[in-house]
Amino acid sequence: MFIQTEATPNPLTLKFVPGVDVLGSGTAFFTSAAEAKHSPLAQALFRMDGISAVFLGGDFITVTRDPEFTWEVLKPMVLTSIMDHFVAGKPVMEEGGAAAAADTSNDSDIVKQIRELIDTRVRPAVAQDGGDIIFRGFEDGIVQLELHGSCSGCPSSTITLKNGIETMLKHYVPEVIAVEAVM
Repeated sequence: MFIQTEATPNPLTLKFVPGVDVLGSGTAFFTSAAEAKHSPLAQALFRMDGISAVFLGGDFITVTRDPEFTWEVLKPMVLTSIMDHFVAGKPVMEEGGAAAAADTSNDSDIVKQIRELIDTRVRPAVAQDGGDIIFRGFEDGIVQLELHGSCSGCPSSTITLKNGIETMLKHYVPEVIAVEAVM
């Protein structure tokens, strides 16, 4: 098994592409071993000192390190852990561990338009950098988005939110006046 490693805009985060499906569809983001209790892969990564977050995408894994650790030390251990996991044929997520899809049946037309723009234009672009952006709400003209993977804690995430996503949403949805990151 050959695992590609890619740098991301976040210097604390690396993207690992194992060449096989990770989640296929959907994503999962964990900031602790306790949160990752339904993901044997994420739990294995959290057993290493220095890992602060694990993001599972369709065909990649994004790992964030603590600032006091270096990739020179962690990267070989992360690669070994990912390889061992897939070679052993273990599941990435246990049954019942995947997050439920958001209920969008009661969304207004504006929220549906915002979700569509985020899903078709924003999420594919940030996935290229090992991250994800999840719609969390729209109230009083403000779109609330949650940043995952390499986007979480990235030095350029504010610029991406304001100059990229906010500008695009304002262009297509005049009711949008601002975009905010939420936890």
